[in-house]
Amino acid sequence: MLISLLFLALIASGGMALTYLVADEKPLMWRLSAGSIIGSAAFGLLAFVAACVAGFGPVTLVVSLAVTMLPLLLLRRGDNRKRFIRDWAKAKGTLQGSNLKKFRRFSYYAFFFILFWLFFDRVMFEMNGAIQTGGSQNLGDLPFHLGTIFSFTDGSNFPPQNPSWAGAKFTYPFIADFLTACFVKIGADVRNAMFVQNLAWAFSLLVILESFVVKLTGSKLAGRIAPALLFFSGGLGFIWFGKDFWESGKGIWDFVSALPKDYTISDQFRWGNSLVVLFMTQRSLLLGMPLTVLVLEYLWKIFRRENAEKEKSEKVTGEKVNRGSFPFSLFPFSPFLVGLLAGTLTLIHLHSLAVLFVVTAFLFVMRPAKWREWIAFGVGVAVIAVPELVWSLTGSATETTKFFDWHFGWDKRTDNFLWFWVKNTSLLFPLLIAGIWIYLKKKSPQIGADKRGSEIQITKDEGQRTNHLLLFYIPFAFLFIVSNSAKLAPWEWDNIKILIYWFAGSLPLVALTLAWAWQRSTTLKIVAGLCFVVMTLSGAIDVWRTVSGQIKYGVFDADAVKVSEMIKRQTEPKALFLNAPTYNSAVVLSGRQSLMRYSGHLASHGIDYGQRETEVKQIYQGGGVADILLRKYNIEYVLVSPEERNTLKANEEFFKKYPVVAESGQYRVYKVK
Repeated sequence: MLISLLFLALIASGGMALTYLVADEKPLMWRLSAGSIIGSAAFGLLAFVAACVAGFGPVTLVVSLAVTMLPLLLLRRGDNRKRFIRDWAKAKGTLQGSNLKKFRRFSYYAFFFILFWLFFDRVMFEMNGAIQTGGSQNLGDLPFHLGTIFSFTDGSNFPPQNPSWAGAKFTYPFIADFLTACFVKIGADVRNAMFVQNLAWAFSLLVILESFVVKLTGSKLAGRIAPALLFFSGGLGFIWFGKDFWESGKGIWDFVSALPKDYTISDQFRWGNSLVVLFMTQRSLLLGMPLTVLVLEYLWKIFRRENAEKEKSEKVTGEKVNRGSFPFSLFPFSPFLVGLLAGTLTLIHLHSLAVLFVVTAFLFVMRPAKWREWIAFGVGVAVIAVPELVWSLTGSATETTKFFDWHFGWDKRTDNFLWFWVKNTSLLFPLLIAGIWIYLKKKSPQIGADKRGSEIQITKDEGQRTNHLLLFYIPFAFLFIVSNSAKLAPWEWDNIKILIYWFAGSLPLVALTLAWAWQRSTTLKIVAGLCFVVMTLSGAIDVWRTVSGQIKYGVFDADAVKVSEMIKRQTEPKALFLNAPTYNSAVVLSGRQSLMRYSGHLASHGIDYGQRETEVKQIYQGGGVADILLRKYNIEYVLVSPEERNTLKANEEFFKKYPVVAESGQYRVYKVK
């Protein structure tokens, strides 16, 4: 784990230095959090390009790391150096002395850090030589990510071909898994590498989201509430929890120590807790979302500024510095730089880039006077994103026509539309409407805090901010409407990759409503507390089920792990394997490419797998057709395991004419070429 921590710290240092080009008046913890995300995105892209050109080895990684850390030279400049020293002094000051305010602040971050530690520790673990997961929704996703990671470390998969679908380019946003492969390549254990990255990215999202909400609302309390609403998101499942508890006849501790199911994701509920269904299973989103929120905060900065010229001169340690544009140019530098960062989302999380496209388009229409900033941002995005898109779409097996179709109500199935959303999000919509009403009235106090932590009232400037915030929310409302009107992926549930940004965009108004009520009166404080519990209880139950170790799903048995190691030793890195189209084939752990893997993953990526699936079955049945198809696809090795015997009725007598190159228990690998 030490190797992973050190490598991540070095990557984050370069990203931290870059924050001084685009952000002022930010605490050091925010800069370090943003740095871990920016550094990961920059290093991931640099190392990937270098690996495709020069090979995936230690020299490539060291050079890429050195380039990623070059921005540290910025801290040698007078103004940046002064600001860094000031931020460091402030950070030290927060750790010195003790009072109730500091204790609450420390406890807040310590709670989430421990939570993330316990939660992501359950992503993957080994018992008696077998690989298991403690995530209820991670059974299929963990093998997919491991297959991607090992395809880089052990399969020499550069330029990357789809390890689950031979003969096609790998278009899934893979940078998060490639980063893990980089850590493994320098000697880290794959489990520890994933754990450290997941922990760092989740904590960074906490800090970045808090800052985003504070910027939009002016409320520090709202900033603290919003991350809790995200990480403990859920609906009315706690009612079903109460019913199950009552019918069980058990004591409360006995029941919560052996929960029978999740209460945010099931046939009844489709939203799912964000930690359980998204951040554990979709590592691309775990890296992509904090990066996107960083960009959104900068877009807010452009959007709410009345006078573009004011932004060009900012006070820094008592001096005026100009970082708004290139020297002797009207082209704004900071938006361009942020655009470059946003462009990396193409290979990190493409849905996040689509969200930024929608938000920026709306903001441009609403603030055309800022055209220089919008164009500079767009140019920065295009410089990185367009080449990546052109590269990824060339030679892909994905059928883009499968990514759009009219479909009402997202994944509501037979539920009434309104009841579906109330059941899945509980009080979100009432609190959102209340937040909008509070802003429109402008007669109630704006909940914020001055330097003494006291309540402050709405001023004329804050009233103007009110209008900005409501306008800023429009594109997020649009995302909700579109996601409930059409499928934006072959599987309609995958619209959640867009809907989670509608949810995040709603959090400033929802959190501010709770903060407003909390600071108004004793009665409203009780109401706010109850609303917070209703909003988070179901999610907390599901998160507890994970962190308490109640879930132990076997992913790869001990023989699968052993035979995968034999495959690494006995076969070529780019060898092509035939195996059953399942998510947890032993071939996954070897890093070798499969003719076809899990049909569920292939379908969700827009790949038409029907004919190949039929041919895989024909090969395992043996006979003359099998020989023809083996030659057609140039298959070199065939795996026969309990999965092939049980689901495909593999004719093992047919394959016994070939030599066995790896064997463990019921697993055998035949060399057919």
